[in-house]
Amino acid sequence: MAAALDLFARKGYHGTKISDVVKAAGVSQGTFYWHFQSKEQLALELIEGGKEKLIQVIGQGYRKHAGTVDDMVSSSARLLTDLFAFADRNRDLMALLLMKGQGADPPVREAVSQTWIAFEEAFKSNIERAIELGMLPRTSDLSLRANILVCLITGVLSKWLFGPMHDVDFQSAYSPSEIAEETAKFEFRGLLG
Repeated sequence: MAAALDLFARKGYHGTKISDVVKAAGVSQGTFYWHFQSKEQLALELIEGGKEKLIQVIGQGYRKHAGTVDDMVSSSARLLTDLFAFADRNRDLMALLLMKGQGADPPVREAVSQTWIAFEEAFKSNIERAIELGMLPRTSDLSLRANILVCLITGVLSKWLFGPMHDVDFQSAYSPSEIAEETAKFEFRGLLG
């Protein structure tokens, strides 16, 4: 699975053949088919497992107690640090989710889309909780706010991980905590800082 994820990240879903996967993994095609019916099934399992882990990271940011704006910024920075650290450790998964799964077959594209829908729902739950605790004002357009927040986070995440040329091996000058801190400040304070 790790070999396949690396190949999907580097060559894309369509650019990766089962023969590439078995060669990289050092196994036979028979072994591959013992575990997976197809390349599509393998990709779907990788995406589903990654989605669960990604949502767990976001769920850790679910608030239990109210706090100040500074506390919200600090808590958000911790959550984003965990998210960016997860993304850095799982760079190949993130490449599949953010870039390389886009040209895949419909079931794989759907699984990627469902991952981002679950990602947004997890952030929406966190926002709802902050509203319940009186930390954020009530809004009639919670879905729009969650969507904007997720666009900010995924955009920063994509550029931080892969740079402007979408290079899987790109290394940012910023650590996960540094980029998370700046993103959290922007999340709550915008361009005015």
